Amino acid sequence: MDAGLDKVDRILEKETAIIDGMDISGSWNRMFEQRVIWDYTPELIEKITHLPGGESFGWCYQCASCTPVCPVDMVGSYGPRRLFRAVQTGVDLFTSADLWLCTTCANCLRVCKKEVDMVQIMPATREKAVLDGFVPEELQKAFEDTAKYGNPLGQPQRKRAAWAKQAGVDVPIMKELGRGVDILWYVGSYPSYHPRGIDASLAAARIFHALGVDYGILGNEEKDDGDSQRLAGETGLFEMLAEHNIGVFAQYEWNTMVVTGPHEYNAFKTQYPKMGFDRPLMHYTQFLAGQLPKLQDLLTHSLPLRVTFHDPCYLGRHHGEYDAPRALLQAIPGLELVEMGRCRENGYCCGGGGGGMWLDSFTANHTSMRLSEKRVMEAAASGADVLAVCCPFEVSRFEDAAKNTGNGHLRVLDILELLDMSMRGNGY
Repeated sequence: MDAGLDKVDRILEKETAIIDGMDISGSWNRMFEQRVIWDYTPELIEKITHLPGGESFGWCYQCASCTPVCPVDMVGSYGPRRLFRAVQTGVDLFTSADLWLCTTCANCLRVCKKEVDMVQIMPATREKAVLDGFVPEELQKAFEDTAKYGNPLGQPQRKRAAWAKQAGVDVPIMKELGRGVDILWYVGSYPSYHPRGIDASLAAARIFHALGVDYGILGNEEKDDGDSQRLAGETGLFEMLAEHNIGVFAQYEWNTMVVTGPHEYNAFKTQYPKMGFDRPLMHYTQFLAGQLPKLQDLLTHSLPLRVTFHDPCYLGRHHGEYDAPRALLQAIPGLELVEMGRCRENGYCCGGGGGGMWLDSFTANHTSMRLSEKRVMEAAASGADVLAVCCPFEVSRFEDAAKNTGNGHLRVLDILELLDMSMRGNGY
């Protein structure tokens, strides 16, 4: 782990030794007066609490409720309590590797009695670090690719809708359609460019077509939502992307936006309204769950699979949606849904949030295993044949993790792919 946390351990050992060697027959006040206090650094705490969004960092009172639920602590030594103690005793978080390990999963906030909010603290602190040039190299590349190409994968903007040619059904593009639609489908970057993300997009297009959904996509007018970049500290890049997207959204007539990913859902629900965009919004699982009476008639092929589901942090804990994905899975004939020990409100993080999607090599140097590997091991332990997901970040992360942990037998499939398989009767 980071040298800063090692320093904390040394200080705690030193303080323990001091207390052990004291005559504690006197008052507690006398005992505390003899403790070493010259390592206490309130000015480093104030560097964070003075930032807009960083205020709650100073509210930590070291109860340690956050530690056992922090996914990073389970593969290392982490959590708000540990970070506060590190900063309190001399670690400058702005230049520490610990700054980049938090995935903003919000499990700590769920149990914190003082409401220390790492989802606000981390972007605020990281923004200052980014401005000062303290950014991991692989994260900086993702920033640069997003700024140059409109997506963190570094793919050409003009090819953003190229995937649609493989769908076998018509995928309407708003610029070419020449009319308004009921559903504006914001596809997203990974579903537009990453091979496994494209698999889910193709499935979604076929499902929408079979349901008779009146929809359109933005094609090469769409750019990355930018929320993960914001959480990783690149506020200026986020604002640039948001301004572009909001301008494009306003050019067309539509009633409801459906998004493929939870991170886009979070962006459009919590951040874009601050810039003037506030329209009806649904994650695809919510939309399709509302179509279940019609969708079930299309699910004609049994899938004899034992499936476990991973709750994405930014759909579940952040926005309270746990039921829609499960309703879709339970509607598939022949499918058996089993739960992992950590699920729903206490679901484990895949490691991709808060910029973690682009920091795997960096975090590998500071943890015993990747969060995605820990989660895949839990999924395999459930006895499942398939790990189902509904976030574009997760398919490739979990597939790599399954191979790395010797669980290659565990298939990782988006819920869209499972629905498409049941509709078409192939692929399982």
